[in-house]
Amino acid sequence: MNSTPYERGQWAVSVADAQTGEQLVGYNTDVLLEPASVTKTYSSAGVWTQFGPDWRTVTPVVRTGRVVDGDLRGDLVLVAKGDITMGGQTGSDGRVVFANWDHNDANSIPGMQLADNRPLAGLRDLARQVRAAGIRSVTGQVVIDDRLFRTEALGIDGPVSPIVINNNLIDVLTTPTTVGRTAKVVIRPVVAPWTVDNRTRTVKAGGATQVDVAATPAGVLRVTGTVAADADPVLRVYHLREPARFARSALIQELERAGVRVRAATVGPNPAASLPSSAAVRKLPVVARLRSLPLSEQARYVLKVSYNRGAQTFVCLLAVAAGSRDCDAGFPVLAMRLADLGVDPAQATLVDGSGLPGNYVTARSATELMVAFAARPDWAVWRDALPVMGRDGSLVNVQADSPAAGHVFAKTGTLGAADLLNSRLRLETKALSGYVQAKSGRWLAVAIIVNQSVFDDIQGVFAANEDLGKIASSIWADY
Repeated sequence: MNSTPYERGQWAVSVADAQTGEQLVGYNTDVLLEPASVTKTYSSAGVWTQFGPDWRTVTPVVRTGRVVDGDLRGDLVLVAKGDITMGGQTGSDGRVVFANWDHNDANSIPGMQLADNRPLAGLRDLARQVRAAGIRSVTGQVVIDDRLFRTEALGIDGPVSPIVINNNLIDVLTTPTTVGRTAKVVIRPVVAPWTVDNRTRTVKAGGATQVDVAATPAGVLRVTGTVAADADPVLRVYHLREPARFARSALIQELERAGVRVRAATVGPNPAASLPSSAAVRKLPVVARLRSLPLSEQARYVLKVSYNRGAQTFVCLLAVAAGSRDCDAGFPVLAMRLADLGVDPAQATLVDGSGLPGNYVTARSATELMVAFAARPDWAVWRDALPVMGRDGSLVNVQADSPAAGHVFAKTGTLGAADLLNSRLRLETKALSGYVQAKSGRWLAVAIIVNQSVFDDIQGVFAANEDLGKIASSIWADY
């Protein structure tokens, strides 16, 4: 804590007995500090206590008009319900599929990877159900009804929307080929009109690897840069600006694959303005349904890989529960849920559910939240949703060889910005909050936060992650 990177920063550490709440270590516990993505434990706790860990959303596809001899003489409407995985990240065991270094942060953190999942699986399921319902063609439009809550921007992460396909990203994977030749570029999912303009080049082993992706208005992803011949595949992502438009095109493609002819153009604006009122849509005949993963699995994905848009979607769902389409209306609901848990909402000040700049909590508040969940019958499920040090999620590489590996269950938080004056990285926040199963077997609630540390470059993110892991390992050993 006293080493050079942190000499001008500020720390807070709180350790409490998870069962009794007894404070064991307290250092700056009542100082408001930026928690970064530890904020996700608050938004996740809100929906968890509002709906329950077994709660599932159901995304319906409804129709207007009539079906005559297999021809739907009307529109087909997918009514988005805020399902953050939409069937595209479900493994054979029924649990959510994720990569420990998930694609959401591929443009800012090196080494991000693709999960072994099928991004369009949910839409494919819905399309097959439509065909099984006796619909062989659609005369009218295909529409995504995304009115559940207002689509809003979330910093550089793109819009938060009720409809989510592949986290509303297009993945761009670039693999080296032969020196001097164009590298291999693959995108997923492949949805019209998106194509690739590959302007990359493979350079000699040990050479510079830098890949950039830019989009044209016509739906072309221009991929530029160089990839060293000995480099691992480089993942970049394009953040979709019109999620409903993309989802509509993807659904039409899956309908066609399922044997349902669609007369409307695959590519084009989402014609949501033509929809009847939401109340009228709720009364329309249902031709297909997609059940989401249970909320515990959605929260597990958000917490394990620190999925920003998913965490903010949780706040939006709290707003919907309060009868509002304005996501900010979810925060008073969150405050009530925290108070019900015995966590003082005044010990935090939040502007979003994901952990962007502008959120502040005390270390005491973070541990109080963990103590409150330790008293719940679903505590083990909540604990399992957090990254495990040395094992998975954003803690997979932290203290992997420590005796404490596998005994620290905690959400990480990171915010960084360039120090342009000194060509350094200012780590605005590095944080860790969750549980330590101590060497004695005793369960502890912990929060470790440091604000305003300074490192030479982006590798400081990983160094600070390891430093907080060392503190957690020390706590493990001492109790």
